[in-house]
Amino acid sequence: MEGDFSSMENQETNGVVPLSHQTEKPISLSLEPENSDEINDSPIEQVRLTVPITDDPSLPCLTFRTWLLGIVSCALLAFLNQFFGYRQNALYISSVSAQIVVLPIGMLMAAKLPNKMIRIPATKWSFSMNPGPFNLKEHVLITIFANSGSNSVYAVNVITIVKAFYHRGIHLMAALLLTQTTQMLGYGWAGLFRKFLVDSPYMWWPNNLVQVSLFRALHDVEKRPKGGLTRLQFFLMVLASSFAYYIVPNYLFPSITALSFVCWIWKNSVTAQQIGSGLFGLGVGSFALDWSTVAGFLGSPLATPGFAIANIMVGFCLVLYVLIPIAYWTNSYEAKKFPIFSPHVFDSNGQEYNVSAILNETTFQFNEQGYDDYSKINLSIFFSYGYGLSFATLAATLSHVALFHGRSIWQQTKATFQDKFGDVHTRLMKKNYEPVPQWWFYTLLMVVLALAMLTCEGFGGQLQLPYWGVLLAMGLALLFTLPIGVITATTNQQPGLGVVAELIIGYMYPGKPFANISFKTYGYISMTQAIMFLNDFKLGHYMKIPPKSMFVVQLVGTLVASSVYFSTAWWLLTSVENICQPSKLPEGSPWTCPGDDVFYSASIIWGVAGPLRMFGRLGLYSKMNYFFLIGLLAPLPVWILSRKFPEHKFISLIHMPIILGGAGAMPPARAVNYICWGCVGLFFNFYVYRRYRGWWARHNYILSAGLDAGVAFMAILCYFTLQVRDINGMRWWGLELDDHCPLASCPTAPGIEVEGCPVF
Repeated sequence: MEGDFSSMENQETNGVVPLSHQTEKPISLSLEPENSDEINDSPIEQVRLTVPITDDPSLPCLTFRTWLLGIVSCALLAFLNQFFGYRQNALYISSVSAQIVVLPIGMLMAAKLPNKMIRIPATKWSFSMNPGPFNLKEHVLITIFANSGSNSVYAVNVITIVKAFYHRGIHLMAALLLTQTTQMLGYGWAGLFRKFLVDSPYMWWPNNLVQVSLFRALHDVEKRPKGGLTRLQFFLMVLASSFAYYIVPNYLFPSITALSFVCWIWKNSVTAQQIGSGLFGLGVGSFALDWSTVAGFLGSPLATPGFAIANIMVGFCLVLYVLIPIAYWTNSYEAKKFPIFSPHVFDSNGQEYNVSAILNETTFQFNEQGYDDYSKINLSIFFSYGYGLSFATLAATLSHVALFHGRSIWQQTKATFQDKFGDVHTRLMKKNYEPVPQWWFYTLLMVVLALAMLTCEGFGGQLQLPYWGVLLAMGLALLFTLPIGVITATTNQQPGLGVVAELIIGYMYPGKPFANISFKTYGYISMTQAIMFLNDFKLGHYMKIPPKSMFVVQLVGTLVASSVYFSTAWWLLTSVENICQPSKLPEGSPWTCPGDDVFYSASIIWGVAGPLRMFGRLGLYSKMNYFFLIGLLAPLPVWILSRKFPEHKFISLIHMPIILGGAGAMPPARAVNYICWGCVGLFFNFYVYRRYRGWWARHNYILSAGLDAGVAFMAILCYFTLQVRDINGMRWWGLELDDHCPLASCPTAPGIEVEGCPVF
């Protein structure tokens, strides 16, 4: 086994995936039973350390318990996440919460429900409410249902800005179909690429190892080591500690979610606060004592490979501490007229842009005369370079995958037709279960594509997008699903496609904001849904779930989740007066829709003014297009060096798409999120991984799950017992959800007047 793995490592270093922290000899933690006839030959060490190589095909999967608990979990998470999403302090409840809660409920149902067979009238079908003990495979499928409910529905953002920001009407059926079709299109792309992104052992989807570890902790019978804890005991200890502590940053002392000491020392200096603010500036010296700050926007750093964290932090530091300071203090693009970091759009006088001046209220199209009389659209320096870097990231994604993985993808394509590649997990799945027929995916794709065209062309053309726009969006998703899937499956980071979608339709169909955001949703979200489906398929692959059961659960879960997300949003948009309009809401009202604000700004930039007047010859930011060329060429030197010096393994771990997109989560993420995320991730995935390998393999992913679950449970408890009744902690400066840097968002150009800021 050792010899086989070593040769595989040498072959694959420059092939499919750069293996992070690879060792010469696999470490055994007794995951393989002594009488197993399978060898744990997974080429990824983290997978070997985490995923068992056993399977029991006799366990029932699609049971009464699976359907009941799964659909309830899915619907409940969808309702809560959409409900909280419109509030000032948005709360995200992950599927880990449901994963923990359903276990005792499932066991209770197994103990109390009758096991008598129930026949469905007028059919030959029958089922039992209690087919035996609550098993691991039922638990996994219920969690897949919950995953559908915990993943937000992007089309709801479209409906929100149409109704609450642009104050236009949209047909109920058009809105519902938009929600359903954008969510369902991803199945077609998932079906096309699952051979490459699921069956391949090199596509290992790091985030799934957290779920696998938690499932094993909850289900494996384990003897407590002398002087130590079982995995379940460790998880419960972390869960209880995280739960108890989170009342401090969530309720008693919210200011510790971002502590910026530089601002406290230089209270009257705009420059010092721009440098030191963790929320509105560069974040030098800022930190937080809150797990939700660490994992809130970038995901758990414990679940991200060490080499990916290092690449991200290099990219983040180069952007935030080299590029942005040079650009701002040299006044590039008149940067000093605007905040150094802001997702909003501004006019030439440094004031927030008045969109109504450039939009024809009757036709709801671009008003060129109004635009010429008013002002070009200006962006903060970070927002403008953020768009440039997103261009570079997309181009680098294509060239990186072509250079580093092109040969391997071609080899896998040939091997796919001959069933030649795979590891122990792929062999077990093929031996024990029938695969999902490809025609299931293709039929669903054709049906949903027809409904998508009906949605856009019908209902009086309210969405402004013609049929060819839907087809173009499909082509875009088809082109990018594989390269972005490869990067997500190996680094736990997913480059965005939204900007290139907005750019393409903005040039081809300018001045129509609804067409722009609809095209973006069909192109971008069908791809991200495909990535989500493939991620869940890989989880089922690791846990040995029958593929057909996975397909059915994902399909039903998607339909239930999108319906509940839509219904909740429609209810709130039609029942809460002045929702998403902070200036018109009563004092203290939480319905400010912070997440939709950035989406609205993007619709102005790309849909109303259009890329020609932003990044083309008529705009201020045409030079940002050079970032496409920079991104396309960036992976080339790394690839040449990796081929020239194959003995230096670290070269192949330099990942240019990840470096260029390192700061891509800003906004809505802030500097303090990156700083805390990077510190925690580097500590655990480099120092702990290398010095305490056994502890890391046993506890790392369980620690991540426990911290996430504790935060989620305390946030829910605080909200429903206290905050929903406007019962807040005692009033003091630490109760503000702020880093107390009021001058960090001020302009520094002479003569610009902004409320609350000094005039230079």
